[in-house]
Amino acid sequence: MYNKSTLIQKRGYSCHFYRLKNIPMTHPKNNLSYKGAIGVFDSGYGGLTILDKIRKQMPEYDYIYLGDNARTPYGPRSFEVVYEFTLQAVKKLFELGCPLVILACNTASAKALRTIQQTNLPTIDPTRRVLGVIRPTVECIGELTQSRHIGLLATTGTIKSESYLLEIQKLFPDISVVGEACPMWVPLVENNEYHSQGADYFVQKHIQQLLDKDPKIDTIILGCTHYPLLIDKIKEFTPPHIRIVAQGEYVAQSLQDYFKRHPEMDDRCTKEGTCRFLTTESETKFEESASILLHQENIQVERIILE
Repeated sequence: MYNKSTLIQKRGYSCHFYRLKNIPMTHPKNNLSYKGAIGVFDSGYGGLTILDKIRKQMPEYDYIYLGDNARTPYGPRSFEVVYEFTLQAVKKLFELGCPLVILACNTASAKALRTIQQTNLPTIDPTRRVLGVIRPTVECIGELTQSRHIGLLATTGTIKSESYLLEIQKLFPDISVVGEACPMWVPLVENNEYHSQGADYFVQKHIQQLLDKDPKIDTIILGCTHYPLLIDKIKEFTPPHIRIVAQGEYVAQSLQDYFKRHPEMDDRCTKEGTCRFLTTESETKFEESASILLHQENIQVERIILE
């Protein structure tokens, strides 16, 4: 096992940097008696929009946020790579004692969630849970659209997975869905360019292309947790009669409902109102961006390696 000083000496890092591979599980496997924080994972900063809404509705719970900023974006990556990276993150959060992990990333939810739930959880620890953000978003759509024509703005990976289309068809077979991949939107957010004039071109371009595909659209899903950070520009270029659906509040409400249906899991989530932040990128960079996005100062961040 590497300790912190060994890693800093071997790799030349001056920041807190931890390997994950040899960290033991914090709690015994398959033990329903242990408790821990709720884990929230995203490929970068976008999941902070989900975390923010969850914490506002459920401030008493403890949270651990993990952003894989060093390997973002996930959208263009293959199913195999997204699954591999997501599983590494889930295992890390389990090692830190989280009984429940939220994949606050649409690409991870689309490409990795089902395999992790069906294949990995039974062998890692069947008492733990991993939940995504697509299903909670889809469940609200039926009440929001009048024309029964909705648009989806998402990453290339989420669009290609057809996860939203399949889920919507299951619940609302009368709704027509068209999607538009926005490959530049996540880099704009990750590089703090989402307020720049340069972002206008890419936002306007993809919204227009989406509406050209189906002029009857009256509801647009922001199918990436990064996209609410572009909400001002999205609203600027979207006709006012079209409803824009960001995921945060729906995911937060769905989590509350989940705990009501599963009080045994609610009991296992600790409630001291704390939040811990982990990133695979620069601590300083993450702290600066997270402080702006969460309107919170003095965020303590730890840098880690996922493998």
